[in-house]
Amino acid sequence: MTDESWAGWYRDRQGSEAVILTTDGQQLRIRVRGTDFEGESFDGLGPVTDAPQEGLFDLVDGVLDDCVLEWDLPLPVLVSGTVRQATLSCLLSLRRADPDLYLALHLDGAVYESNRAEGDFAAALATVQRILPPDMRLQTCIACAFSDYFPAPARGLSGGLACFRGAKDAYRDAAGGDDVAGLWDRRTGFVQEIWSCREFEPRPAHGAGTGHRGAFPLELA
Repeated sequence: MTDESWAGWYRDRQGSEAVILTTDGQQLRIRVRGTDFEGESFDGLGPVTDAPQEGLFDLVDGVLDDCVLEWDLPLPVLVSGTVRQATLSCLLSLRRADPDLYLALHLDGAVYESNRAEGDFAAALATVQRILPPDMRLQTCIACAFSDYFPAPARGLSGGLACFRGAKDAYRDAAGGDDVAGLWDRRTGFVQEIWSCREFEPRPAHGAGTGHRGAFPLELA
């Protein structure tokens, strides 16, 4: 995977500054006030080396907390059979106990918004997909035919989505949690829900290949 960088802003009670978020689809990296943070989830960004100066950041369990991240990224959307580049605006209020996420997809002057306080990226992207016109489909990992979550009651804010692009034929037959659990050790790795790669294929609407979480945007609670 090739790194992507997204321009944005970081804000907390100490002030705000422009930042660059970088990701390879799995690991997230950001530099704030001279300190490098990284993690597999947006609510798991911890300092790469020594702990930063006391009082410079609010850290809970060693990761950034009580702050706001805002950024834009290009997002591929299939429109009437043609891939277009839309822009996804992301606003994330990081509070470990109760993060708030808001997404807005911009294309051709129209804006398609999630709810204002979504609990994770999967739910927010599903909300956006539900309000898109019938001929428009997101082309991100959350909408891919080869991605799923481990069969469990809960999922994290981001980054816990397993990719099965290395076991495509086997996953195409998966139609429930037991099938996905049996394939779990064959996953290629974990990916960000807002990532997209060249091996994307649309998720089937029903039956085999819908795995544990079902079709997109329909998801298990």
